[in-house]
Amino acid sequence: MTEGQQSAPGGQTMAYGKDGLQVLDYWPAESKKAPLVVFVHGGGWKRGSKDNATGVAKVRHYHELGYAFASVNYRLVPDATVEQQAQDVADALAFLRSKAQDLGFESSRIALMGHSAGAHLVALVGTDMRYFTTAGLTPDAVRGVILLDGAAYDVGRQMAEGGRFMAGTYAQAFGTDPARQRALSPTFHAEKPDAPSFLILHVDRADGAAQSEALAATLRQAGTPVEIAALEDQGLRGHMQVNRSMGDPDYPGTAIVDHYLRRIFGQ
Repeated sequence: MTEGQQSAPGGQTMAYGKDGLQVLDYWPAESKKAPLVVFVHGGGWKRGSKDNATGVAKVRHYHELGYAFASVNYRLVPDATVEQQAQDVADALAFLRSKAQDLGFESSRIALMGHSAGAHLVALVGTDMRYFTTAGLTPDAVRGVILLDGAAYDVGRQMAEGGRFMAGTYAQAFGTDPARQRALSPTFHAEKPDAPSFLILHVDRADGAAQSEALAATLRQAGTPVEIAALEDQGLRGHMQVNRSMGDPDYPGTAIVDHYLRRIFGQ
Protein backbone atom coordinates (compact mmCIF):
# COMPACT_ATOMS: atom_id res chain seq x y z
CA MET A 1 0.00 0.00 0.00
CA THR A 2 1.22 3.47 -0.71
CA GLU A 3 0.85 7.02 0.44
CA GLY A 4 -0.36 9.73 -1.91
CA GLN A 5 2.74 11.85 -1.44
CA GLN A 6 4.61 13.56 -4.22
CA SER A 7 8.21 12.75 -4.95
CA ALA A 8 10.88 14.98 -3.43
CA PRO A 9 12.48 17.53 -5.78
CA GLY A 10 15.97 17.16 -7.12
CA GLY A 11 15.86 13.56 -8.25
CA GLN A 12 17.20 12.39 -11.60
CA THR A 13 15.03 9.83 -13.42
CA MET A 14 16.80 7.10 -15.36
CA ALA A 15 15.85 3.83 -17.03
CA TYR A 16 17.30 0.49 -15.97
CA GLY A 17 15.28 -1.51 -18.52
CA LYS A 18 13.20 -1.14 -21.67
CA ASP A 19 9.73 -1.16 -20.11
CA GLY A 20 8.22 2.19 -19.19
CA LEU A 21 8.03 1.16 -15.53
CA GLN A 22 11.64 0.04 -15.36
CA VAL A 23 12.84 3.42 -14.15
CA LEU A 24 14.19 4.89 -10.93
CA ASP A 25 14.86 8.26 -9.37
CA TYR A 26 18.27 9.06 -7.90
CA TRP A 27 19.25 11.82 -5.48
CA PRO A 28 23.01 12.36 -5.10
CA ALA A 29 24.83 13.05 -1.86
CA GLU A 30 27.42 15.77 -1.45
CA SER A 31 30.23 13.26 -1.03
CA LYS A 32 31.35 11.09 -3.95
CA LYS A 33 32.07 8.32 -1.41
CA ALA A 34 28.57 8.30 0.06
CA PRO A 35 26.59 5.20 0.96
CA LEU A 36 23.36 4.60 -0.98
CA VAL A 37 19.88 3.78 0.31
CA VAL A 38 17.63 2.16 -2.33
CA PHE A 39 13.88 2.24 -1.65
CA VAL A 40 11.24 -0.09 -3.15
CA HIS A 41 7.61 1.03 -2.89
CA GLY A 42 4.56 -0.97 -1.84
CA GLY A 43 1.10 -1.16 -3.35
CA GLY A 44 -0.06 -4.78 -3.20
CA TRP A 45 2.19 -5.70 -6.15
CA LYS A 46 -0.36 -4.04 -8.46
CA ARG A 47 -0.14 -0.28 -7.82
CA GLY A 48 2.11 2.43 -6.42
CA SER A 49 5.20 4.09 -7.83
CA LYS A 50 8.53 5.66 -7.01
CA ASP A 51 6.78 9.04 -7.07
CA ASN A 52 3.96 8.60 -4.58
CA ALA A 53 5.40 6.10 -2.11
CA THR A 54 8.55 7.90 -1.01
CA GLY A 55 7.46 11.27 0.34
CA VAL A 56 9.90 14.03 1.16
CA ALA A 57 11.00 12.84 4.61
CA LYS A 58 13.18 9.95 3.47
CA VAL A 59 15.06 11.84 0.77
CA ARG A 60 15.73 14.88 2.96
CA HIS A 61 16.66 12.85 6.01
CA TYR A 62 19.06 10.47 4.32
CA HIS A 63 20.63 13.34 2.42
CA GLU A 64 21.22 15.10 5.75
CA LEU A 65 22.95 11.92 6.97
CA GLY A 66 25.24 12.08 3.94
CA TYR A 67 23.63 9.27 1.98
CA ALA A 68 22.61 9.11 -1.66
CA PHE A 69 19.05 7.86 -2.20
CA ALA A 70 17.21 6.03 -5.00
CA SER A 71 13.55 5.09 -5.40
CA VAL A 72 12.71 2.24 -7.77
CA ASN A 73 9.72 1.56 -10.01
CA TYR A 74 8.98 -2.00 -11.09
CA ARG A 75 6.47 -3.58 -13.44
CA LEU A 76 3.07 -4.26 -11.88
CA VAL A 77 0.65 -7.17 -11.61
CA PRO A 78 -1.24 -8.29 -13.69
CA ASP A 79 0.95 -7.16 -16.60
CA ALA A 80 3.98 -8.62 -14.86
CA THR A 81 4.53 -11.47 -12.43
CA VAL A 82 5.94 -11.20 -8.92
CA GLU A 83 8.97 -13.11 -10.23
CA GLN A 84 9.51 -10.36 -12.80
CA GLN A 85 9.06 -7.69 -10.14
CA ALA A 86 11.77 -9.28 -7.99
CA GLN A 87 14.05 -9.40 -11.02
CA ASP A 88 13.31 -5.73 -11.68
CA VAL A 89 14.49 -4.89 -8.16
CA ALA A 90 17.71 -6.86 -8.65
CA ASP A 91 18.25 -5.36 -12.11
CA ALA A 92 17.73 -1.82 -10.79
CA LEU A 93 20.31 -2.51 -8.10
CA ALA A 94 22.77 -3.86 -10.68
CA PHE A 95 22.19 -0.78 -12.86
CA LEU A 96 22.91 1.56 -9.96
CA ARG A 97 26.06 -0.31 -9.01
CA SER A 98 27.30 -0.13 -12.59
CA LYS A 99 26.87 3.67 -12.51
CA ALA A 100 28.29 4.22 -9.03
CA GLN A 101 31.34 6.19 -10.10
CA ASP A 102 29.35 8.49 -12.39
CA LEU A 103 26.50 8.94 -9.91
CA GLY A 104 28.81 9.52 -6.98
CA PHE A 105 28.29 6.84 -4.37
CA GLU A 106 30.26 3.93 -3.00
CA SER A 107 29.07 0.67 -4.57
CA SER A 108 30.30 -1.38 -1.61
CA ARG A 109 27.95 0.45 0.79
CA ILE A 110 24.33 -0.02 -0.29
CA ALA A 111 21.21 -0.71 1.79
CA LEU A 112 18.02 -2.03 0.19
CA MET A 113 14.77 -0.89 1.86
CA GLY A 114 11.17 -1.80 1.02
CA HIS A 115 7.70 -1.14 2.42
CA SER A 116 4.72 -3.55 2.34
CA ALA A 117 4.82 -5.38 -1.00
CA GLY A 118 8.19 -3.70 -1.49
CA ALA A 119 9.34 -5.27 1.79
CA HIS A 120 8.36 -8.67 0.40
CA LEU A 121 10.28 -8.02 -2.82
CA VAL A 122 13.49 -6.87 -1.13
CA ALA A 123 13.26 -9.79 1.30
CA LEU A 124 12.86 -12.15 -1.66
CA VAL A 125 15.86 -10.85 -3.57
CA GLY A 126 17.85 -10.80 -0.33
CA THR A 127 17.19 -14.49 0.34
CA ASP A 128 16.62 -16.17 -3.04
CA MET A 129 19.89 -15.49 -4.81
CA ARG A 130 18.64 -16.48 -8.26
CA TYR A 131 17.50 -12.88 -8.81
CA PHE A 132 20.87 -11.41 -7.85
CA THR A 133 22.65 -14.08 -9.91
CA THR A 134 20.59 -13.29 -13.02
CA ALA A 135 21.45 -9.60 -12.55
CA GLY A 136 25.15 -10.43 -12.27
CA LEU A 137 25.27 -9.71 -8.54
CA THR A 138 26.68 -11.58 -5.56
CA PRO A 139 25.02 -11.76 -2.11
CA ASP A 140 27.23 -8.95 -0.81
CA ALA A 141 25.92 -6.53 -3.46
CA VAL A 142 24.19 -4.86 -0.50
CA ARG A 143 25.32 -4.39 3.09
CA GLY A 144 21.83 -4.97 4.43
CA VAL A 145 18.12 -5.28 3.72
CA ILE A 146 15.49 -3.23 5.61
CA LEU A 147 11.90 -4.48 5.72
CA LEU A 148 9.16 -2.00 6.65
CA ASP A 149 6.03 -3.87 7.75
CA GLY A 150 5.73 -6.58 5.15
CA ALA A 151 3.36 -9.50 5.67
CA ALA A 152 3.92 -12.01 2.89
CA TYR A 153 7.24 -13.54 3.83
CA ASP A 154 5.46 -16.91 3.99
CA VAL A 155 2.94 -16.49 1.19
CA GLY A 156 0.87 -19.62 1.82
CA ARG A 157 0.49 -18.87 5.52
CA GLN A 158 -0.41 -15.26 4.83
CA MET A 159 -3.05 -16.26 2.31
CA ALA A 160 -4.53 -18.71 4.82
CA GLU A 161 -4.39 -16.44 7.88
CA GLY A 162 -4.36 -12.89 6.55
CA GLY A 163 -8.11 -12.43 6.35
CA ARG A 164 -10.43 -11.39 3.54
CA PHE A 165 -9.27 -7.78 3.22
CA MET A 166 -6.28 -8.63 1.04
CA ALA A 167 -7.39 -12.06 -0.20
CA GLY A 168 -8.03 -10.94 -3.78
CA THR A 169 -4.74 -9.07 -3.95
CA TYR A 170 -2.78 -12.10 -2.74
CA ALA A 171 -4.60 -14.41 -5.14
CA GLN A 172 -3.88 -12.11 -8.07
CA ALA A 173 -0.20 -11.84 -7.18
CA PHE A 174 0.60 -15.38 -6.09
CA GLY A 175 -2.06 -17.61 -7.66
CA THR A 176 -3.25 -20.93 -6.28
CA ASP A 177 -0.23 -23.18 -6.81
CA PRO A 178 1.34 -23.98 -3.39
CA ALA A 179 4.71 -24.68 -5.02
CA ARG A 180 4.78 -21.21 -6.58
CA GLN A 181 3.64 -19.61 -3.35
CA ARG A 182 6.48 -21.34 -1.52
CA ALA A 183 8.98 -20.32 -4.20
CA LEU A 184 7.96 -16.68 -3.66
CA SER A 185 8.23 -16.89 0.14
CA PRO A 186 11.42 -15.36 1.56
CA THR A 187 11.07 -17.44 4.72
CA PHE A 188 11.67 -20.62 2.71
CA HIS A 189 14.82 -19.17 1.12
CA ALA A 190 16.30 -17.80 4.34
CA GLU A 191 19.35 -20.01 4.32
CA LYS A 192 22.82 -19.02 3.24
CA PRO A 193 23.73 -17.47 0.94
CA ASP A 194 21.61 -14.52 1.97
CA ALA A 195 22.25 -10.80 1.96
CA PRO A 196 24.72 -10.01 4.75
CA SER A 197 22.17 -8.72 7.28
CA PHE A 198 18.53 -7.78 7.78
CA LEU A 199 16.52 -5.27 9.80
CA ILE A 200 12.83 -6.15 10.12
CA LEU A 201 10.34 -3.57 11.42
CA HIS A 202 6.67 -4.30 11.98
CA VAL A 203 3.77 -2.45 13.53
CA ASP A 204 1.20 -3.82 15.96
CA ARG A 205 -0.85 -6.08 13.67
CA ALA A 206 -1.08 -9.81 14.12
CA ASP A 207 -0.20 -10.98 10.61
CA GLY A 208 2.74 -8.64 10.12
CA ALA A 209 4.18 -9.48 13.53
CA ALA A 210 3.86 -13.23 13.02
CA GLN A 211 5.35 -13.10 9.54
CA SER A 212 8.22 -10.88 10.66
CA GLU A 213 9.06 -13.03 13.68
CA ALA A 214 9.01 -16.23 11.61
CA LEU A 215 11.33 -14.76 8.98
CA ALA A 216 13.70 -13.47 11.66
CA ALA A 217 13.79 -16.86 13.35
CA THR A 218 14.61 -18.63 10.09
CA LEU A 219 17.36 -16.15 9.26
CA ARG A 220 18.89 -16.58 12.71
CA GLN A 221 18.77 -20.35 12.35
CA ALA A 222 20.72 -19.99 9.11
CA GLY A 223 23.31 -17.79 10.82
CA THR A 224 22.33 -14.59 9.01
CA PRO A 225 22.47 -11.50 11.27
CA VAL A 226 19.01 -10.05 11.77
CA GLU A 227 17.46 -7.40 14.00
CA ILE A 228 13.71 -7.14 14.54
CA ALA A 229 11.82 -4.27 16.13
CA ALA A 230 8.14 -3.77 16.95
CA LEU A 231 6.59 -0.33 16.57
CA GLU A 232 3.60 0.80 18.61
CA ASP A 233 1.46 2.01 15.69
CA GLN A 234 -1.46 -0.32 15.08
CA GLY A 235 -3.21 -1.94 12.13
CA LEU A 236 -3.60 -0.41 8.70
CA ARG A 237 -3.00 3.09 10.01
CA GLY A 238 0.30 1.98 11.48
CA HIS A 239 1.17 0.17 8.28
CA MET A 240 0.80 3.41 6.36
CA GLN A 241 2.52 5.43 9.09
CA VAL A 242 5.78 3.49 8.97
CA ASN A 243 6.18 4.45 5.32
CA ARG A 244 4.87 7.99 5.56
CA SER A 245 6.93 8.91 8.62
CA MET A 246 10.18 7.05 8.01
CA GLY A 247 12.84 9.76 7.93
CA ASP A 248 10.94 12.05 10.30
CA PRO A 249 13.28 12.53 13.29
CA ASP A 250 10.30 12.41 15.67
CA TYR A 251 9.15 9.01 14.41
CA PRO A 252 10.52 6.13 16.56
CA GLY A 253 11.25 3.92 13.56
CA THR A 254 13.60 6.51 12.07
CA ALA A 255 16.12 6.17 14.91
CA ILE A 256 16.05 2.38 14.64
CA VAL A 257 16.82 2.48 10.92
CA ASP A 258 19.44 5.22 11.38
CA HIS A 259 21.32 3.13 13.94
CA TYR A 260 21.24 0.10 11.65
CA LEU A 261 22.48 2.12 8.67
CA ARG A 262 25.35 3.62 10.64
CA ARG A 263 26.41 0.15 11.75
CA ILE A 264 26.30 -1.57 8.35
CA PHE A 265 27.91 1.42 6.62
CA GLY A 266 30.72 1.48 9.19
CA GLN A 267 30.09 5.00 10.40
